[in-house]
Amino acid sequence: MKKPHACQTNRWEIVRMGMDIKIKCVHCAHIVMLSRRDFEKKLKKILEKKGEE
Repeated sequence: MKKPHACQTNRWEIVRMGMDIKIKCVHCAHIVMLSRRDFEKKLKKILEKKGEE
């Protein structure tokens, strides 16, 4: 994301994708829900992708 979380980390894991996107802070496990439009606007870059199994 463009701004770091309050715990000073900037790594998020996507928990759920749909109309709304649920992301979880990797450091403190805080969960945030954003609309897809807000998420795409705030996204900076993707660090890793998990493969489909």
